[in-house]
Amino acid sequence: MLDMNPGLIIWTIITFILLLVILRAVAWKPLLGALTAREETIRKSLQEAEDAQQEGRRLLEENRRQLALAEEQSQRIIKEGRELGDRLKSEILDKANASSRQMIDQARDEIRREKDAALGQLRAEVSDLAVAAAGKLLDANLDTAASRKLVDTAIRELPKS
Repeated sequence: MLDMNPGLIIWTIITFILLLVILRAVAWKPLLGALTAREETIRKSLQEAEDAQQEGRRLLEENRRQLALAEEQSQRIIKEGRELGDRLKSEILDKANASSRQMIDQARDEIRREKDAALGQLRAEVSDLAVAAAGKLLDANLDTAASRKLVDTAIRELPKS
């Protein structure tokens, strides 16, 4: 059954070697070329994916920095707004206080003027009444100007209240 035929073995080896040479020339190089091209395509895709991932990380970090900067600026603007509001409030209160003090001072001055005018008028009335009363008491006609001067001097010597 198993019979070794040396001629068949040699032709089988020669055919096998010839087939290997033909396959190497025809099929092996295109297969290796296709595998190499596929490997290069995969390598490029992996590199592009890694680059895109790094770019994504960089953009994410940049967005975080910009967000932090925007947050800082908004806090600064809010703080400045509060400070400006407080400053305006203080200015308005100061102006209102100054205005009220001025109005009070004007009212005091007006009251003082009215008081002085009333006191002057009261003195004139008192002097007229005193002259009239003295004239009736003495039942004599006194000189009005001299009497008035005498009464005014007496009133000035009275303590002021």
